[in-house]
Amino acid sequence: MKFLKKLFITLLAAVAVTGCKKLDLAPSDRFSELNFWTIEPNVYNALYNNYSLMYNANLYFYNEALSDNAFSSSGDYNVIASGNSNSNLAKFQNDWEDYYQTIKSCNLFLAHVDENTTMSTEVKDRLKAETRFIRAFAHFNLAKWYGNVPLIDRDITPEEAQTIAPSTKAQVMDFVIAELGAIAEVLPSKNELPPAENGRITSGAALALQARALLYQGNKMNEVVAVCEKLMNQQAVYGTYGLVGDYSALFSNPATNRTNDEAILSLQYVPGVRTWNEMWDFAPRSVGGRVSSMAPTQELVDDYLMANGKRIDEAGSGYNENTPYINRDPRLTATIVYDGYNWTGAVNKTIYIKPGTDPDGARLDEYNPASQSASPTGYYWRKYYDPTALPNFVSGLNLHLLRYAEVLLNYAEAKNSLGQMDATVWDKTIRELRKRAGFTDAGALNYPGNDGMTDIIRRERRVETAMEGLRTDDIYRWRIAEDVLNGWAHGAKFSSDPSTDNGYIRAQDRNFDPDKNYLWPIPARDLGLNPNLKQNPGY
Repeated sequence: MKFLKKLFITLLAAVAVTGCKKLDLAPSDRFSELNFWTIEPNVYNALYNNYSLMYNANLYFYNEALSDNAFSSSGDYNVIASGNSNSNLAKFQNDWEDYYQTIKSCNLFLAHVDENTTMSTEVKDRLKAETRFIRAFAHFNLAKWYGNVPLIDRDITPEEAQTIAPSTKAQVMDFVIAELGAIAEVLPSKNELPPAENGRITSGAALALQARALLYQGNKMNEVVAVCEKLMNQQAVYGTYGLVGDYSALFSNPATNRTNDEAILSLQYVPGVRTWNEMWDFAPRSVGGRVSSMAPTQELVDDYLMANGKRIDEAGSGYNENTPYINRDPRLTATIVYDGYNWTGAVNKTIYIKPGTDPDGARLDEYNPASQSASPTGYYWRKYYDPTALPNFVSGLNLHLLRYAEVLLNYAEAKNSLGQMDATVWDKTIRELRKRAGFTDAGALNYPGNDGMTDIIRRERRVETAMEGLRTDDIYRWRIAEDVLNGWAHGAKFSSDPSTDNGYIRAQDRNFDPDKNYLWPIPARDLGLNPNLKQNPGY
């Protein structure tokens, strides 16, 4: 696809824009600030550079380790989850820098694109809208993690950057929501994109991110409903979306992953051009994995329902601790590798994780607390496994940033919060998600009444979007982090000490201070550069 191949080739636009000094005359043998933007390919290269800055695979996956879904023993994620972080941590500094570099690049584009006189106003308005989306997404992430941050809606000088005062988190979020609403009326719908432009930002993407931002505010549920209903009911205007029939294929079948009606916006990858290989450190070693740098927790596994729709601790569920993976939500098998898992793909084999059970003497996947490479929880990841990957799990699969399933979950949560959950809403949202997942029992599909509905929706959201980086956002905005991120994160029942936690592995002792950890610290270096920045409480 022409757009995707262009999008992620190494670009020189940012260097050309920011690296030239002002000149009185434009040189004839190279680009300068006087002529760079007059060349149409340069404008597109600058746009594609902004796309490449928007997000990356490392952030997409590893933010899961800051939630109760996963444990990582690697670097800063381990430090944050254990409650030992400070304002000098590289993770906090790097994310802050990356988001503001993205904003800088977007503001440069918006400041200069009108210098081009060969492109039509309509085309330039679309390119501006795409860039405003990327800038809004960066501001959204900054406010979400750091709280009160500088809102930079124009290109500023280095001197201004060192004195700019922060805006409140609410002001930044209001800016994000307003921007997304405005550009949704400028951007084309998904239905209007030619195949060569698959992956570009659309009106549907603007609305989907707006719905997420509104939901995260907690007090704008009427607005969430209104935006979601645009995507659900006005598909002739904003694009035709729906759930893919096979949940696993959405993530792991290359053809379905790249072209489908569920992905509203995805990070675009192209085999051999732009790739990712985080799965190398997520998959079992016996099928080619390297080390287990982030592993699912028992707490996540326990939240997958039984096939009859009951929780594992609910009377009549049929759950058996000795055969814990039988008759469970099919999304468990699509997402997590457990003991006795039937791995299929480039390699077909049974995965043995319980100590002493692997007939292969190497016992690569067995839980071993002394191992530096086996899973520390007794679980591995399956979601986003690419059966066509190159060696070392180098993959060209897209990573879905916004998908229609999230819109349905947002809608269900908002309607329930407003006291408007009923059978009609249930059937359009949770029932549809469970049908697609593979549930067939009426107990799982039929509207259960509203008792415990908040927990039902939250559990559905957790298992539907596991390993997509949303769980940390959710537990922060629900203000339940002090409940689920304090104490031990567990693994499978493979501990050598059955008297402790009933034999479940103790993977990590976590500490979350609600008076401190709901926000990240402003990086120490930036506090030193800009005296108008204020540190968050507790740091």
